[in-house]
Amino acid sequence: MLAYVVRRLSYGALVVLGVLFFLFVLFFAVSTPDDIARRAIGDKAMPEVIEQWKINHGYDKPKWPGPGQWSDNLLVEHYRRMLTFDFGRSDADGTPILDRIAKGAGPSLALTLPMFAIGLVIGLTLSLFVAFFRETYIDKAGVFLAVLGMSVSVLLYIIAGQFLLGKVLKWFPVSGFDPAPGVLWRFLALPVAVGVIASLGSDVRFYRTVFVEEIHKDYVRTARAKGCGEGRIMSRHVLGNAMIPVLTNVVMVIPFLFTGALLTEAFFGIPGLGSLTVDAINANDFSTLRSMVYISALLFVVAQILTDISYTLVDPRVRLE
Repeated sequence: MLAYVVRRLSYGALVVLGVLFFLFVLFFAVSTPDDIARRAIGDKAMPEVIEQWKINHGYDKPKWPGPGQWSDNLLVEHYRRMLTFDFGRSDADGTPILDRIAKGAGPSLALTLPMFAIGLVIGLTLSLFVAFFRETYIDKAGVFLAVLGMSVSVLLYIIAGQFLLGKVLKWFPVSGFDPAPGVLWRFLALPVAVGVIASLGSDVRFYRTVFVEEIHKDYVRTARAKGCGEGRIMSRHVLGNAMIPVLTNVVMVIPFLFTGALLTEAFFGIPGLGSLTVDAINANDFSTLRSMVYISALLFVVAQILTDISYTLVDPRVRLE
């Protein structure tokens, strides 16, 4: 297993290096350092002001390595900053990017963790219930509602939730954020509910398919022949043996818990990493956007490795070689 983990870590490191190179080419192929400077300080800025801005933000160096410039160039500086998590300062306002990420991580996790946990419990429960009544009208109605829920844009859920629960019924604030423990739940209840409902259709559709596939296997027929009740079969045998695809789906979602929910945070005014990414896009803040894309890619690679390792924890038959 140790050799497998080392090999996967090596592959993951190569993937991260490739993502960083693609990220560098993508950003600097779209915009030159002069374009980035003009977007940050204005098109009418004097040439000397643009040059000084480029010097202050490290954009005054050549893009590619050349004779006598193998280390003093934007490509090497890009790798150095990303790999050491020295993200520098924002192109928009000059604030340290790492400080902004650390400040936004708390609100993002406060939103995504309960959204993830509640959605997982409700999704698994409803999926087991629908699979229990497989090939009946309950099953067909459940699949129909799941597909219908998948077909609706998350924007519609957000707008409907804000209008009905925030504006009409006035149960929760329409938007805003207050980290005080006594009132935090009021600002998170509505976005968490919207996020859970928006993802419920795809979760139930996926988990129900997994459970129905497990129900038709030999070990379920054997358990049923021994006199096990359907409830025990569903909760212990089917759920336990379906953990690998469930775990794959769960672990692959974990990176997005740290990077935040872009649309939900933006519409509900939550100052998390999702809002930070949206603000960076709107402000043409290439440094912040580049850092967020790198963090997302790094977390995704780590999640893939953890997914493979976690298989051995839920299924002793799996051997990593």
